[in-house]
Amino acid sequence: MNTLKVARYGSWKSPVTSDLVSSRVIRFDRQLEVDGNDIYWVEMRPEEGGRYVIVRCSPDGRVADVTPKPFNVRTRVHEYGGGAYKIDRGMVYFSNFADQRLYRQSPNSIPEPITPEGGMRYADGVIDHRRNRMIWVCEDHTKNDKEPENYLAAISMDGTERFQKLISGNDFYSSPRINPDGSLLAWLTWNHPNMPWDYTELWVGEIREDGSIGNPTQIAGGNDESICQPRYSLDGTLYFISERTGWWNLYSWKDGSIAALCSIEALCPREAEFGAPHWVFGISTYAFESVHLICSYLKDGSAHLAALDPATGELKEINVPYTSISGVQGGPGFVVLLAGSPTEAESIIRLEMANGKPVNLGRSTQVTLPREYLSLPEAIEFPTEGALTSHALYYKPKNGDYVGSAGERPPLIVVSHGGPTSATSSTLNLSIHFWTSRGFAVADVDYGGSTGYGRDYRQRLDGRWGIVDVDDCVNCARYLIERGEVDGKRTAIRGGSAGGYTTLAALTFRDVFKAGASYYGVSDLEALARDTHKFESRYLDRIVGPYPGSRDLYLERSPINHVERLSCPVIFFQGDEDKVVPPDQAEVMVNALRRKKIPAAYILFQGEQHGFRKAQNIKRALDAELYFYSRIFGFELADDVEPVLIDNLP
Repeated sequence: MNTLKVARYGSWKSPVTSDLVSSRVIRFDRQLEVDGNDIYWVEMRPEEGGRYVIVRCSPDGRVADVTPKPFNVRTRVHEYGGGAYKIDRGMVYFSNFADQRLYRQSPNSIPEPITPEGGMRYADGVIDHRRNRMIWVCEDHTKNDKEPENYLAAISMDGTERFQKLISGNDFYSSPRINPDGSLLAWLTWNHPNMPWDYTELWVGEIREDGSIGNPTQIAGGNDESICQPRYSLDGTLYFISERTGWWNLYSWKDGSIAALCSIEALCPREAEFGAPHWVFGISTYAFESVHLICSYLKDGSAHLAALDPATGELKEINVPYTSISGVQGGPGFVVLLAGSPTEAESIIRLEMANGKPVNLGRSTQVTLPREYLSLPEAIEFPTEGALTSHALYYKPKNGDYVGSAGERPPLIVVSHGGPTSATSSTLNLSIHFWTSRGFAVADVDYGGSTGYGRDYRQRLDGRWGIVDVDDCVNCARYLIERGEVDGKRTAIRGGSAGGYTTLAALTFRDVFKAGASYYGVSDLEALARDTHKFESRYLDRIVGPYPGSRDLYLERSPINHVERLSCPVIFFQGDEDKVVPPDQAEVMVNALRRKKIPAAYILFQGEQHGFRKAQNIKRALDAELYFYSRIFGFELADDVEPVLIDNLP
């Protein structure tokens, strides 16, 4: 029997190293593709400098790269991208990151460009076989002095660079989908100041003989109704997900009428989310397999997979061992999906419908942690402002070799997710176990404004970003302190992007946390409203207030304007090519802390954008954050870690 060593929390030696987290973990793009019996997906590989690579799994189970170096399958439409490729009968079409041109690649060949050089970007394509063309969401950056123009356009598949603009005039478009006989095109559109989870419209138009679109008709959306994921079935029925009841549920449209496919009251014992926010293109939570519609949905914070009979509305649960499911696509006799659980890292899963057997085609990491190092999440609900309840996943310290010192409670790291219109995940995440296996407790907070709990929960953040999210992170920490789980004198908060804003706001406007880590975090809401990219340029209208009319709110809630209230140590991580949150937002905060003689550290990564993709930078950031906490909270590290320059350290 293993004798446990007694050591201070934070100083435990862990097998979950920063090298393991950074270089032995890949990230899957949300888009999966099925082409006959072949399955395709995209891997982001930190050890290749963050290159995105299309991978194919053939029917015999062989897995091979499709994309040769140096090509990088990634689009910058909306900056966040997604939907960067399309497969058709073995032919691959994709957007290359370096030049944003579309390329065509036949099997075992070198990709060839099929669009001209210039300031165009492409995403979310669909094949129009009847006319030997594709229809893509286009983002035109050729007019450098103006906001980029978004529209739908047809592009020839044969490389002749024929181009036909089809639908334009609104601010944004997504999800072009063609019915089986090629006579109809469906699409989504929306305008400023809405985001696609606030308000979208679903339109259908006839495809004329000359390829143009005629008789466009709005069939759903508007009036604060969010529509997502339209797609046609083989019988010509158009399916889509609508939030008209306050929850994203499935609907159909055929012969001019809309029917609810899965009403909460009739088929789901609890309210559930069948959709997800459209941050990137290529999201899919349902697909068709034979006569069934296979769908995933969130209920009580956990994912479920089910088969829905469109004729009867009967929903049958499919028993799978996963708590997170996305990327659902269908093939002959099978479905494929992205799935994971607290003990299984996110993987590409092929599920045979005849026997329900899941086959793992590819894992985000080949690392298997022994159970004694795995901290399983506890779903907690805690009281927050306004007599409301909010949600989090709580991970206790866990290491099969160590126990904490007598009478000591562990330090707590509260994680504030990005978005802010996003959510946590219970899927095995080595980045969390990096901390828990060293003796930290971690609380991953789904603050008010998060998705997965219905529209009312998400809209708690309307007009109150920087208040509701901060209150929930603070109240989660207080809840765990009062429960006796953690050391209230060693609490930290960390987050990236919008989560970085919540982190900085909590550190500036509240006094619960004793340290923090901001990853490319927003500190200046006014600068974000003025200078960010088109997709998010009016995002804050809803969650803060219309700018410049509500400028006083922007100034009031921006940590950068209240540095005199920031009085605890912070470490900042930033990419020098970040266009979403430019480096100067971090640098102003760092300089203010330096002037106040408060410990501060700043690491600027060359060649990184909004989110780090290079293995060496992911590793350096983890090690630096750990080193920072060790110096602030006063514990010895079990391993040698490259020191970080911390200004004003006593």
